[in-house]
Amino acid sequence: MTTQTGRGKFLYSIGMPRSLVWGYVGILIFMLGDGIEQGWLSPYLIEHGFSVQQSASLFTVYGITIAISSWFSGVLAEMFGPRKTMLLGLLFYIAGSIAFIHFGLQNLSLGIMLPAYALRGFGYPLFAYSFLVWISYRSPKEKLGAAVGWFWFVFSGGLFVLGAYFSSWGINAIGHINTLWTSIIWALLGAFFALIVNRDKTAELTGGSEQKSGKLAELAKGISIVKREPKVLIGGIVRVINTTAVFAFPVFLPMYMEKYGFSTTEWLQIWGSIFTSNILFNLIFGFVGDKFGWKNTIMWFGGVGCGITTLLLYYVPQISPGNFAVVSALGIIWGALLAGYVPLSALVPSLVKEDKGAAMAILNLGAGLPSFIGPAIVGLFIGLLGETGIVWLLALLYFVGAYLTKFLTIDEN
Repeated sequence: MTTQTGRGKFLYSIGMPRSLVWGYVGILIFMLGDGIEQGWLSPYLIEHGFSVQQSASLFTVYGITIAISSWFSGVLAEMFGPRKTMLLGLLFYIAGSIAFIHFGLQNLSLGIMLPAYALRGFGYPLFAYSFLVWISYRSPKEKLGAAVGWFWFVFSGGLFVLGAYFSSWGINAIGHINTLWTSIIWALLGAFFALIVNRDKTAELTGGSEQKSGKLAELAKGISIVKREPKVLIGGIVRVINTTAVFAFPVFLPMYMEKYGFSTTEWLQIWGSIFTSNILFNLIFGFVGDKFGWKNTIMWFGGVGCGITTLLLYYVPQISPGNFAVVSALGIIWGALLAGYVPLSALVPSLVKEDKGAAMAILNLGAGLPSFIGPAIVGLFIGLLGETGIVWLLALLYFVGAYLTKFLTIDEN
């Protein structure tokens, strides 16, 4: 009993809900599986006869279904509870993976790969973002920022770090296809911890929708909430701004860096350092948000900080060509400040007294949209504005987001 009490106090002190510890472990493992192919799938397809455009089309449909599923995750978690919604995400992920690998990739059939990969894209948002709704109900308000910080720590740690490290070993040891098959094993293992070992009860999580006159009415709340609660819409817009540059930069920045003395390998190392920093600071800014204030953290560290460092990432290579150490350090700072948006996952559901799942649906949609909004901005404006104009446009978005954050005030009643 003493050990349990001590453990409970420790978990409370670091901001992790004691009843959801195994859920966090499950998210880490599940996202490891989902991140396995990110670093090598496109080159693999091109090496096997596909064009760059065909490869891009695959990731485009994947991004679209991720955005749709990101929105549905919060709504469905409110309707059916997080546990059932996470199970649905697991089923989508497994079905899509089997169809993609066995019928599509092994036969190099783009006609099968496109719908199969799209089906797979519905999986992880339903699984992971539904757990984020679970966290928003279970965490004490004074620890909610830290609790969502832990979520983004395990989410990004699995997706960007452990998935990449495992695949770097796997494709050499067991081959590309077999490595991709292991993603199903990791997903099942993650689900085992998150849904079975995690014994937290979820029946009362849908208490914000006491009048269950129909499931369609509940689904409609995921849309109507932006009219009833305009602050939630503002929060969703700020969330889109958060990672738009993350998806825009890879389209043009590697070629820009090459002009100023950085090789592709050096650029990839810089990009990797950005996400390593971001993962660590996802956790740190959860605590910072609880102490400094959620809104202040998002506004100053996220909005203003990212706006300034976005410009520096562009201009410093001109001032100091080929200086890997300086640009890497700058990338680390930019990645850290991207994590300044972490408290948004605590702030937005706190803007509403009820229907927190609907609020999270808008926030999750904001997390999914940048996967094609970022590249679209580059495609639409690079010819008109050039690289310099694109960077200033991205920086301006961050500054606008900082201004919009001023309106995300919580009604204490």
